[in-house]
Amino acid sequence: LVLDTEVYSNTGGQASKATPRGAVARFAASGKSTPKKDLGAIARAYGNVYVAQVAVGANDVQTIKALLEADAYPGPSLVIAYSTCIAHGILDMATSMTHQKDAVRSGYWPLYRFRPTPEETGQPLTLDSREPSIPVADFVGSEVRFSALTRSHPDRARELMRLLERDATERWRYYSQLAGVQRTVVTDTAGPDGEAAREGPGGDGRVPGAAPAAPASAEEVTP
Repeated sequence: LVLDTEVYSNTGGQASKATPRGAVARFAASGKSTPKKDLGAIARAYGNVYVAQVAVGANDVQTIKALLEADAYPGPSLVIAYSTCIAHGILDMATSMTHQKDAVRSGYWPLYRFRPTPEETGQPLTLDSREPSIPVADFVGSEVRFSALTRSHPDRARELMRLLERDATERWRYYSQLAGVQRTVVTDTAGPDGEAAREGPGGDGRVPGAAPAAPASAEEVTP
């Protein structure tokens, strides 16, 4: 379980690869210029790791479901939880749960579950959050780590905010596409005896392929 505070919280709030673009932190006084690392994508690349991204304040049902699935999965599991931190400069930390809802509503923090299975068909990734409904600027506007740059370097702040909005949009589109990827079985065009090889259950050479499937619905995990 990774509590993602997006800085090195236990050593004073230094910037890290998890820090989002435009945020002010130690060692990034003029705002971090590079986008946030996608830890979940790195873990999913192994192919046999259960990965989920959650935010308990945004969807507690999805969080519990992800933790139960991670515990039951017969292999390594990684659950990444969005975690508010005093280093973010949230004006009122008592609003942390509402703040997490805004992180999801803006598309800044997509909720998903990735379940590798031995089945030859199915959709391994389930997108549990809806399409963004508020601008990212509305979400980060109450955080000093972003507003501080607006006061000190307004032009740079505007440019980094534009790029942060773009990062969130691209991330949402990426996960929407992944949620529509159908696991299939693809074989060589001809078998060793010259006959056409089969495609589907029972064939060889399993690789994931895309199918024109709609993104998974978030209804089943909506509280």
